[in-house]
Amino acid sequence: MNEYLLHIAVITLIYATLATALDLVVGHAGMFSIAQAAFWGIGAYSTGVLVVRTGAPFWAGIASGIVIATIMAIVVSVPTLRLNDELFLIATFGYQSVTYSIFNNWTGVTGGPMGIPGIRISAAVNERMSAIVAVLVCSASCLLLFRVASSPFGRVLHVLREQPITCAALGKNPLAFRIEAFVLSACISALMGTVFASYISYIDPSSFTVSDSILILTMVIVGGAGSIYGPALGAIVLTVLGETIRFVGLPTAAAANVRQLIYGVLLLVMLIVRPRGLTGKFDFIK
Repeated sequence: MNEYLLHIAVITLIYATLATALDLVVGHAGMFSIAQAAFWGIGAYSTGVLVVRTGAPFWAGIASGIVIATIMAIVVSVPTLRLNDELFLIATFGYQSVTYSIFNNWTGVTGGPMGIPGIRISAAVNERMSAIVAVLVCSASCLLLFRVASSPFGRVLHVLREQPITCAALGKNPLAFRIEAFVLSACISALMGTVFASYISYIDPSSFTVSDSILILTMVIVGGAGSIYGPALGAIVLTVLGETIRFVGLPTAAAANVRQLIYGVLLLVMLIVRPRGLTGKFDFIK
């Protein structure tokens, strides 16, 4: 039982960090993105491919995941954010779909649907130590995101979200700030992919789908976008809710569908009843 609770705690903390990273883009900068699972997967697969396939040290997987996530975040955001936010949303959705397709079909590198097993920080690190490392890295990442959100950079993002023209009039470059926020969010997500891969020790494409990106976005909306602790709260609520469904006794396939249905209903209820979420500072629907 203790091992199970530890596992739930680690997974919840990983999702909380992913949601907090996404909130930097959605809540603080005011841009919708459906690509968080893609960056998460880049970190996981970069680590898995380098550590398992080539025997490279674990830190090389971390570095490669962050570098690739940075490049892809720039490629996605620079051309689309010059036009409008709607195109950016479509671009992130397309990027998520293409990235998942690569994970699923590039079997020579990613293993395709079979995934990559045996991902470990090192042979000397056991499962409990991996959990401790995951907790430490997630906690440090959340602390970094909290500091960024409350820093002068975060305050500029808030002005940019509400009054982009005012932000530009004050001498700030809206495009540069939005790109920087998106890149930082992508890098943290890639780092969480590394944490996830080393903790689970196995990855496959099913963890990095469009549905997973929507789930992370739902955590942000339910918890409250633009708040310091809201996304983490949303991650806790939805993760615990998802695990609770496991004890109902439904078949695995049915439980997954019921879980998605409950998440969708909860999202609609929150958008109608309380658009700013449990602790949010601005409404998604105005």
